[in-house]
Amino acid sequence: MGLRASRPVFLALLGACATGGPSELPYPAFVKTDELATTFLATLPGVRAAQFRSDIRTGAAAHRITIPPDWTGSTGGAPGKALEVFVLAGEIRFSEFPLRAGGYAYVPPGSMGFQLQSDRGAQLLYFLDDVPESSVIRAPLIIESELLPWREESPGLYVKILREDPGSGARTWLQRVGPGVSVSWQSSSAPREGYLVEGEYRHSECFDGRAETGIYEAGGYFRRPPGVIHGGPESGAITESTWFVREPRQSESNSAAWCGSAAGG
Repeated sequence: MGLRASRPVFLALLGACATGGPSELPYPAFVKTDELATTFLATLPGVRAAQFRSDIRTGAAAHRITIPPDWTGSTGGAPGKALEVFVLAGEIRFSEFPLRAGGYAYVPPGSMGFQLQSDRGAQLLYFLDDVPESSVIRAPLIIESELLPWREESPGLYVKILREDPGSGARTWLQRVGPGVSVSWQSSSAPREGYLVEGEYRHSECFDGRAETGIYEAGGYFRRPPGVIHGGPESGAITESTWFVREPRQSESNSAAWCGSAAGG
């Protein structure tokens, strides 16, 4: 948010991919969610979803879902999968817990499901994933992110940790970037998935030793493989921007001198 000898192959598929930047990248980046086709989710009757990724073999998936007004259901999901949601707009109740924009919930496998209800409708990020055996968090988390403090990581860049598993290292966080703040060339040793909640952001992906730069607007999405260099001098917030970001396991960040260099150079 390494250079490689060959293009990676992914089981995860991006449905009806629409991009606002370079189209030759071998992974989803600069995706405009509003331009994705939507379908109904069988596990959430009456709910439409824009699909970011879906692995038919494992059942892992990522969507942005739209819940209609006067809707009642359950957490849905798939057997053995953890459910993670973030409320983008509207309001939904997890049993007796109301979640408005900025609300977050994590339901690990084996937990009792929650009844869901929305009077006015809502828009959510909705993720289903396997949980590593090393995971420690085995109880549901329900959080109003507004109650969490922003932690300054560097000038103009702040984070709020929503979930950080001390066993597997998996974490989910919000990242706020001030106008004009840029990041250096860097990479992560874990896959990283992000959705721009608000703002406008310019970012560069390092592909085949050259920078591919595009613009993210609110609703922009990426899922970057481990080791891919990104960032650089052309990257930065055009307006104050807030990202929702996830990594599925412990990761290390590496710096790079420039796009054509090896990570850590």
